[in-house]
Amino acid sequence: MLQHTPMPLEMHVPKRDKGGSECSHPCLEKSDTCCSTQLIDGDGNFNADGLDSFMKAVKLKDCGLSYTVVSIMGPQSSGKSTLLNHLFHTNFREMDAFKGRSQTTKGIWMANCVGIEPCTLVMDLEGTDGRERGEDDTAFEKQSALFALAVSDIVLINMWCHDIGREQAANKPLLKTVFQVMMRLFSPRKTTLMFVIRDKTRTPLENLEPVLREDIQRIWDAVPRPQALTETPLSEFFNVEVVALSSFEEKEEQFKDQVANLRQRFYHSIAPGGLAGDRRGVVPASGFAFSSEQIWKIIKENKDLDLPAHKVMVATVRCEEIGNEKFGNFIVNKEWCEIEESVKSSPLPGFGQKLSSILDTCLSEYDDEARYFDEGVRFSKLKQLEEKLLQLIHPAYESMLGHLRSGTLERFKEVFQDVLNKGKGLALAARECTESSMSHFDERCRDASITQANWDISKMRDKLQRDIDAHIESVRSSKLSELTSLYETKLNEALAGPVDALLDEAGDDTWPTIRNLLRRETDAAVSGYSASLSGYEMDEEDKEKMILKLKDYARGVVEGKAREEAGRVLIRMKERFTTLFSHDHDSIPRVWTGKEDVRAITKTARSSSLKLLSVMAAIRMDDEADDIEKTLSLALVESRAGGSTNKNTTSADPLALSSWDKVPADKTLITPVQCKSLWRQFRAETEYTVTQAISAQEATKRNKNWLPPPWAIVALMILGFNEFMTLLRNPLYLGVIFVGYLLVKALWVQMDVSNQFRHGALPGILSLSTKFIPAVTDLLRKLAEQGQKSTTGAQKNPQSSSDSSSVTSTENQNQHSSPSTHDKIM
Repeated sequence: MLQHTPMPLEMHVPKRDKGGSECSHPCLEKSDTCCSTQLIDGDGNFNADGLDSFMKAVKLKDCGLSYTVVSIMGPQSSGKSTLLNHLFHTNFREMDAFKGRSQTTKGIWMANCVGIEPCTLVMDLEGTDGRERGEDDTAFEKQSALFALAVSDIVLINMWCHDIGREQAANKPLLKTVFQVMMRLFSPRKTTLMFVIRDKTRTPLENLEPVLREDIQRIWDAVPRPQALTETPLSEFFNVEVVALSSFEEKEEQFKDQVANLRQRFYHSIAPGGLAGDRRGVVPASGFAFSSEQIWKIIKENKDLDLPAHKVMVATVRCEEIGNEKFGNFIVNKEWCEIEESVKSSPLPGFGQKLSSILDTCLSEYDDEARYFDEGVRFSKLKQLEEKLLQLIHPAYESMLGHLRSGTLERFKEVFQDVLNKGKGLALAARECTESSMSHFDERCRDASITQANWDISKMRDKLQRDIDAHIESVRSSKLSELTSLYETKLNEALAGPVDALLDEAGDDTWPTIRNLLRRETDAAVSGYSASLSGYEMDEEDKEKMILKLKDYARGVVEGKAREEAGRVLIRMKERFTTLFSHDHDSIPRVWTGKEDVRAITKTARSSSLKLLSVMAAIRMDDEADDIEKTLSLALVESRAGGSTNKNTTSADPLALSSWDKVPADKTLITPVQCKSLWRQFRAETEYTVTQAISAQEATKRNKNWLPPPWAIVALMILGFNEFMTLLRNPLYLGVIFVGYLLVKALWVQMDVSNQFRHGALPGILSLSTKFIPAVTDLLRKLAEQGQKSTTGAQKNPQSSSDSSSVTSTENQNQHSSPSTHDKIM
């Protein structure tokens, strides 16, 4: 861009006295005042800052295409400024005739007309043929003429009346300059050339105008033109108007009246039929400053001025500036800022409608300001602005969709759970709730959509669908897990206890019973499980897998319980042996009186324990026979009973193996070797119980034979005859012996002597030694209490003594009979 020297904006109104002088004062706020500025100085510097300030002062940007530019050309000191000031009420500086004729206007000045519609800008060009620039310095004249033709709608050519018809008058070089520079415009503007004839003489205008037009046509024909414009008539480039004015100095009042009449022609000059009604290529008012500066820059660089391309360039720059301005306004728009901030945290009702309205306002404002520029450029920049705005609001739109997606997902979860709680099948509920939620999401997205955008929501919709599917799958897995756990719990409750009891009572029908139990409970569980799975609309293959898994779980419960019981089989065997060995068929504890067959009882108890071991040795879930019990019986029971005969006939130990015949390894609970080891340990730990039983029998037998043998009794009678006779002769001894007998008998009953010796002599003696003194003390205490009671009773009733004696005798007899009864029970 051309560098220029900023020049101050001159804004003043003419306030003339009779001498034609003027003064100025600020007038920005008055509609009937004029503003002016030097647009281009005498050195050719463009005053861009001054022009911008001027445009703001006259509010030119608001005019659109409703404005016109009028410029004036003519020789120096020909009264151009005076004519403009009277014609348009401008404030251009006029020459002071009393100071001599000299250059008044330097460069190009611009002012606005007062009181004329539309807005009319007037440019006062530096006069031609001035002595200040010299005879050969015509460069600025041509540049300013080309600039005026490029930007003006109406060009006034100020000329003296007496120069018309002259060959070498000043108007000929000026017209030649105008026509020559016009050829540098690639596209003509159809400018109106108004020839203003000054100081009109008595010659009528009707006679002057043909001559002037003939001269103009001759000059046009003589001007060199490009090949494409050789046959182009003058009317293609110019509308020619001719007016005549009286002398300002000699006939001022008449001059003013004629100027006032001419002023009327400038009202609505751009309307059809007006002075510039057929103008072309008008630059919108908002782009006038930029366009003027660029035109002058091209002219200064001595380049051809391509007006169509210039028009596109101006439209490009101005539309981009307008777009950037509207974009900046949108960014700081309060309503948009509130929407942007609000949508970050929560969904905003009416989001799409509000944003569409703001966007529409912004784009409409752009369109209003840029509608006069080149249509292609305008729409291109409008599209760019729209894309920038949509790019700016897209994150907010994404946030809005994100809120809608999360809100729809939460709504789906609540509705889905409510439907499931009402008992509807999961598959049907999922399908209905999914359709409802997706429809709701689509509706909300339509409400949030931006009218100016055509954004695809398929990705967000797919994400919502994936989230819903994931939640459904999670709920489905959870429900299936709960359902499976429910039936597994039922199977565990139905199988664990009964299987435990059946294994504890191990017998020939234990495993068949377990198999029947497993089949019955499994069928019942599978029936209910299958009915519950029907609500999930599963594939048959998946359904069969789950049912098979449930069946495997049932088998696993049985097998797990079997393995658990197999781990404590030794305890079970000992418990069974103890139960059978220590209790009779009526489950009454045995009393080893010596009549029981300990060997037979022991064999029966061990055989039952061996049965338990054989049952626990393997898992028999399939109805297949095995030889485990027979092998154990032959190896552990009959081999011992056979003694040396078996040693000769058996070539190998059948239990010296790690697996059972016809039993898979995964079904083996206790291997043959382990069975042999367990049986050995079992026998060792139950041997003591058998020994104790045998000892109890022997002790009982000894207790029953406490009297001395007959020969000893005969010897006592023979050897003790003298002592016996002595007792007969002295009855007192018999009384003492009898009392001693009673005391000994009482001690015998009190200490339960016969029962103490049941387990042997030494244990009996040790036990009696600890009980003797307490028993004697207790006996003496009872005798003392009994004697005291007898004395008290005798005083009250002497006759009761005989009864007391009989009671004491009865008690002694009862005490005497108690040991034999205890022996019978034991």
